[in-house]
Amino acid sequence: MRMNILVTGGAGFIGSHLCDLLVSAGHHVLCLDNLFTGSRANIAHLLDRPNFEFIEHDIIAPYYADCRLDQIYNLACPASPVHYQLNAIRTIKANTIGVINVLGLAKKHGARVFQASTSEVYGDPQVHPQPESYRGNVNPTGPRACYDEGKRVAETLFFDYHRKHGLEIRVVRIFNTYGPRMAVDDGRVVSNFIIQALKNQDIAIYGDGTQTRAFCFVSDLVTGCEKMMSQENFVGPVNLGNPTELTVNEIADKILALTGSQSKKIFRPLPEDDPKRRRPDIRLAKETLAWEPKVGLEEGLKKTVEYFHQVVK
Repeated sequence: MRMNILVTGGAGFIGSHLCDLLVSAGHHVLCLDNLFTGSRANIAHLLDRPNFEFIEHDIIAPYYADCRLDQIYNLACPASPVHYQLNAIRTIKANTIGVINVLGLAKKHGARVFQASTSEVYGDPQVHPQPESYRGNVNPTGPRACYDEGKRVAETLFFDYHRKHGLEIRVVRIFNTYGPRMAVDDGRVVSNFIIQALKNQDIAIYGDGTQTRAFCFVSDLVTGCEKMMSQENFVGPVNLGNPTELTVNEIADKILALTGSQSKKIFRPLPEDDPKRRRPDIRLAKETLAWEPKVGLEEGLKKTVEYFHQVVK
């Protein structure tokens, strides 16, 4: 069935891949983005499609759609520490005022609404791997709190609208995701290492490199998001991510090998509240969505390196 679907943050890294998926499925997609971290380049190939529309707008201000909306995906928020700490207050506003605006729009249209939450709601976890039942270990006054606590409040708002108004919600907690269209300046592990390797610059590792992450390729992630949105009688939250855990040192070594770089690894102090271990428990996603990642790290890194070859001069 063809639907009218609003994707906030649709010109961002994950949002643009989600727009690709929804446009290809024949839906009418309204991509809304303020272009703070999103980019017109990410959606340039969609602009001439008759079932795609780009709207430059910030969700902190109310948005009134011209057409009836069937679904809303809310991905509008800076997601890397470099960007969400740049203006912490606006990050909090996106996750409170912006989320209230999105929920109000969904309520008005009777639309099913999706929240892109994050593994950061678990903070620096004391339970490993992290199941959805774990309530987290978050510093509410630290430099990451604008995002970590902001996303926790966003989940609260979604569930309160669900309980109070019967709103059809879907909540996913996204773990580390990588792939083409990552921002060059987002400061994340995979993009940083690839760019530094391609430029034969030192690979900057924060901490001693023994901290772990689990990386999911973006095509797997957006497939999971669409499956969650289509699922009946399940609101979440549900973890979406790749459960294959590696140390940051191992990621750096893989990227050095793939790029043939002459870069050397250097070590810098670990930022405050940076999680030491991160790995999703995805049993719930397997059981309820019949979803698990398909793209292996080697394949995904090759595709990502190819992308950055084109954008890094």
